Amino acid sequence: MKKFSWLFAILLMASVSAEAAGPYQPGDYASDFSLKNVDGKMVSLSQFRDARGFIVIFICNTCPVVRQYESRIIDLHKKYADKGYPVIAINSNDVNTSPGDSFEEMQKFAAEKGFGFNYLYDETQEVLNKYGATNTPHVYVLSKKDGNNKVEYVGAIDNNTENPDLADKKYVEDAVNSLLRAEPVAITKTRAIGCSVKLKKA
Repeated sequence: MKKFSWLFAILLMASVSAEAAGPYQPGDYASDFSLKNVDGKMVSLSQFRDARGFIVIFICNTCPVVRQYESRIIDLHKKYADKGYPVIAINSNDVNTSPGDSFEEMQKFAAEKGFGFNYLYDETQEVLNKYGATNTPHVYVLSKKDGNNKVEYVGAIDNNTENPDLADKKYVEDAVNSLLRAEPVAITKTRAIGCSVKLKKA
């Protein structure tokens, strides 16, 4: 009995240590979270039992760069959700600094744009602090590895903010396509381009 308890403790510590404290870098393991979706329901990564990974994107309602990318984010979900990599969008902006990023405005924004993906509210910025996102949009491609969520790519969606047709480097698509082929991701990190995340004042 004592031997079993000792082995269980070792396995538990190994599981906890597998998750990085953040900010997450490629190769780290991201912890799960539970955040409120625009439909009012709580959402966590563990709910997606058939997912092979996730495209986690920090966005907001008010950033003009997010507006330039909104159709591309919608397309990413349409292209990869059925292949096991759904988009999970998160708004972490402090509502006191940016009133247009309130939960109520998130609901309006999601309905107006016809988001087919979950749009979650990180009101306390706890998830933001773990991931270390600095901009909107800021992307984290995760893959499921032995029950954990491994960070495979961090950064921008592509290399042309203004015109998707002129983007000759589609970082997120390339990363997910590599994972679908069971190949290593060639480019694991780029600089996120966009508005700064509005942090809570101390």
